[in-house]
Amino acid sequence: MWLLNSSIGRKLVMSITGTALVLFLLFHGTMNLVAIISPDGYNAICEFLGANWYAVVATVGLAGLVGLHFLYAIALTWQNYRARGKQRYAVTDTQENVEWASKNMLVLGFVVCGFLVLHLYNFWFKMQFAELTGIETGQFSPTDGAAYIKLLFSNPVYCVAYLVWLTAIWFHLTHGIWSALHTMGFNNTVWQQRIKCISQIFATLVILLFASVVVYYGVSAIVNGEVAFVW
Repeated sequence: MWLLNSSIGRKLVMSITGTALVLFLLFHGTMNLVAIISPDGYNAICEFLGANWYAVVATVGLAGLVGLHFLYAIALTWQNYRARGKQRYAVTDTQENVEWASKNMLVLGFVVCGFLVLHLYNFWFKMQFAELTGIETGQFSPTDGAAYIKLLFSNPVYCVAYLVWLTAIWFHLTHGIWSALHTMGFNNTVWQQRIKCISQIFATLVILLFASVVVYYGVSAIVNGEVAFVW
């Protein structure tokens, strides 16, 4: 099957799964922003998306996308290593401002996935899993997501850790979005600079949505004297 055996097929799978994950990040980041504007509104969204069959199906589907994207990334990196030695990743065109990211996409992917495990523990395990099973996993109700976000980011260690993670995601996205568009055919001389700019703007927008929540609650905890090293 050409999607498995062909280099172009592998790149296409990477592009499609990556695009789906980027759209999920945009939705997730927008949803998180609601926690600042209206904690009750955020909890209402969490309740709608919470412990029910379609949320479980969506979680499994999302996990499948991440797994597929990661496995194809490893396959492409290995293929490129064998073909070109130390030159990494699937895109052969070099771009001035994404050169470091393009050479370290797999490393960035490992960093992103490593922090993803922590994120799943903090939010999926302590919220959706706790609500599904009825197991107590923390000092808060799993249905009160806004209170938990405030509690988590009152810990400066988590604030710094999440900002490091978001920085890695930003580098991954700036090159990843460009690479996906490049694979889908936006690769002529007219579109080269345009998609480079679009990639950076979109990646920055997505990361700012997430980072604003971390910074807002982190600074609020300091200002209000509510800093707490909770785990």
